Amino acid sequence: MDWQRAESEFQPDVTRESVPETFRASARDHADRPAQRYKGGVYDRSLVRAGVIDAAPAGEYAEISYERMHEVVRRLAAGFRGLGVEPGDRVGLFAHTRMEWAQTDFAVLGAGGVVTTVYTSSSVDQVAYLLDDPDADGVVVENRELAQRVFAVEDQLDLSFVVVIDGEPHERDDVYTLGEVHEIGADSANASDGADTTTADDSWVTDRAPTDPASLIYTSGTTGQPKGVVMTHRNFLANVEQCYRRVGPRPDKLETGTPAIGPGKTNLSFLPLAHVLERLGGHFLMFASGVTVAYAESPDTLREDFQLVRPNTAASVPRVYEKLYAAIREQAEESPISRRIFEWATDVGRQHYRADDPGRLLSAKYALADRLVFASVREALGGNVDFFISGGGSLSAELCELYHGMGVPVLEGYGLTETAPVLSVNPPEAPEVGTIGPPLVDVEMRLDSTVAEGDRVGELLVRGPNVFDGYWEKPEKTRAAFVSPAALDTTGETVADGGVETADGTTSSPAAVEPGVDTTESDDGRGDSEEPWFRTGDVVEIREDDYVVFRERAKQLLKLSTGKMVPPGPIEDAFAASKLVEQAMVVGDARRFVGALLVPNFEAVREWAAREGVDLPDSDRLVCQESAVIDRVQRMVDEINEGFEKHEQIKQFRLVGEAFTEENDLLTPTMKKKRRKIEDRYDAEIRQLYDDEERKVAKRD
Repeated sequence: MDWQRAESEFQPDVTRESVPETFRASARDHADRPAQRYKGGVYDRSLVRAGVIDAAPAGEYAEISYERMHEVVRRLAAGFRGLGVEPGDRVGLFAHTRMEWAQTDFAVLGAGGVVTTVYTSSSVDQVAYLLDDPDADGVVVENRELAQRVFAVEDQLDLSFVVVIDGEPHERDDVYTLGEVHEIGADSANASDGADTTTADDSWVTDRAPTDPASLIYTSGTTGQPKGVVMTHRNFLANVEQCYRRVGPRPDKLETGTPAIGPGKTNLSFLPLAHVLERLGGHFLMFASGVTVAYAESPDTLREDFQLVRPNTAASVPRVYEKLYAAIREQAEESPISRRIFEWATDVGRQHYRADDPGRLLSAKYALADRLVFASVREALGGNVDFFISGGGSLSAELCELYHGMGVPVLEGYGLTETAPVLSVNPPEAPEVGTIGPPLVDVEMRLDSTVAEGDRVGELLVRGPNVFDGYWEKPEKTRAAFVSPAALDTTGETVADGGVETADGTTSSPAAVEPGVDTTESDDGRGDSEEPWFRTGDVVEIREDDYVVFRERAKQLLKLSTGKMVPPGPIEDAFAASKLVEQAMVVGDARRFVGALLVPNFEAVREWAAREGVDLPDSDRLVCQESAVIDRVQRMVDEINEGFEKHEQIKQFRLVGEAFTEENDLLTPTMKKKRRKIEDRYDAEIRQLYDDEERKVAKRD
């Protein structure tokens, strides 16, 4: 493909030896461009109190330039040095996604520190672990409330300082506001150079080798204690360059008018920056590219923030796109007539997107659907969206198709914390719905086909410059995560640098290996043939055109008692566009058939009941027991089942009255289901689900 050739040949000049050096270079190249936009009336910013930045009007956005952001960052870097941060010291960052998170990240890295991230939803015990395990020397928290979680476990920690982003100075001598850190840095810088310009002092960036650690990012811990993934400067910057080749302003994109991420564009940031997807895609990549980053007030205010910011792009997890679509649909369906128009329009949009040649009639229908529905949807999202990025989970192909049909492309990608994170993403010029795109340049892929059945299907093994070297102080976990080329036989396939080639492939019993240890001699002239392969734990299909289709986490594959293997993800994704079901979790491991726990969309269910004249109780839990509701959901399940093989179809389900959320510890901060905890919470319902069916079988027998 022409775009793949152009991507491979493209040599962008957007990275340097380290992350802070890359930011410094970009800040100079884009000095007069807006770097950050921040909303007023949300935070009591200590940098505003200190007169470092101007306050934004309440409910509106203000901005600072790259030149000004660079000045703030270098002063903060000097300030952190003044607090004792030395090269290699770990500093925790414990705050919501916001302007100061980004500034602090670059500043700590500039001081030579290693940033370890903490989600704001972390409990006191989790905070203790996430700061104690990396032996953090200090921590930056958002406000006094989060500081209290740190103080509650400080006897377990060895912290030299605590920095609070918001509010007034603290009573404790070892607690500083971010404004005070800036003041410490400003005094230090002025004493050394006697000036206050962005070019007077480059010493804020401590020399760090590309292989030095830049960050510890802890895994979600859905299957055990979180592991600290050690990300080097090289890992991050390699992935920045790889992503820039795919979505940046390559010459061929400029010639064809293909949307690209670059100077003059605006990104709306709202995923947790503690999550590697936003850290790389909405932070390092954006600032290296000269993009303006605007920070949403919260995921709950996205509709308002889209209108105010009018972004060109944003990255998110599938759950947010599901909720965003539900909000769009709710607004569009204000009356029975509007509901019918919206359903007709989305059906036309799907048909138009699928058609290679839509023809005059379908094109005319699409033009009408666009005028009646889709134009207002795009305007509700600010009117300037080039494309969205989806990662961190599998997005329903039907929902993705709907977005494309409405003229709001969602480019699904794939990666892991251990890979910095992006391994593949759909190209803007050739997206394939239902896939996670082809691999990025310099990402090699191969399959272990012993993990799953099917042609060109297996557990994905990868290697490349963005792949991490190991987990923090967990050598055994690290060895288990990699496999040596010597342990692989010659029956598989590899996708290397975006092209399919025959290679020594799958393994029946791969041996673990320490990353970086030579295990074989090169037999193909390539210097990296000895490099171990990282086991992703994900089952994928690699198509003949190089596009990758995500199937399931290997550990989440259900093996029925009949021996059949069932990936739950696609079945759960089929409910994404449903009006009546908010969430779904498929069960059935070691059972005779597939079952499901379904969380109704209670507002939509009550609206349906009112239209049908069905009386429902006030309690959501009692609604789940109503036969009319169960029958209605059963009809929807029957429709969804038609798209799956017989052994994959949901035979029994239970409606549950409580949504899976981060607050009740059934979702991770990145909105992944904690399957084990959900199964424990609803153990009685699951057992009843199978007991009922077994009684039916007994009666038939």
